[in-house]
Amino acid sequence: MTAVTVKAGGREALSVLGMPLRMLCESHETGGAWSLFEEEVPLGMGPPPHRHDWDEAYYILDGQIEFVIDGEPVRSGVGDFNYLPRGTIHGFKGASADPARVLIFAAPAHGSEFFHELNNEVRTLPQDLAKIPEIGQRHGIEFMPPAA
Repeated sequence: MTAVTVKAGGREALSVLGMPLRMLCESHETGGAWSLFEEEVPLGMGPPPHRHDWDEAYYILDGQIEFVIDGEPVRSGVGDFNYLPRGTIHGFKGASADPARVLIFAAPAHGSEFFHELNNEVRTLPQDLAKIPEIGQRHGIEFMPPAA
C-alpha cells in the first residue's frame, strides 16, 4: 500500500440519494482495513434504518443530525461522535437548517462500491427508490421495512 493524501476538494463528490458524499480513503487504498467518507446531510434527508456487518463511526463537523440507533433517537451536533458496532440498526436525517457535515468511518472497509453504485443507478427520485434495497443487498446492507 502507498500513502494517501487528499487535498480539500481533491475528490469529486458522489450524489448519494441527493446528498454529496466524498470518498476520502477507499477500501482499495487501505487493503480493505477501513474507509472514510465525508457526507453533507440536508435537513430531513438521510438513509432509512438499515444494518450491515461492519462497524461505523460518525463524527459531526457541522450542523446537527438526528440518528435513530437501535430504535432510540440520538441528536448529534458539532464535535459529537457515535460508534455503531456491526449489526446495529441505524438511520439518520439532517436536523439543522444548513446541511450537516459528517465524517463516516467504516471498518473493515465497506460502502465504497455501494455508494458508487447508488451514484450511478439511482438518478431520479422517487422513481428509482425501488432499486435501493436490491443494491444494498448486493453489498451486505439490509434495509428495515417501514414502521407500520
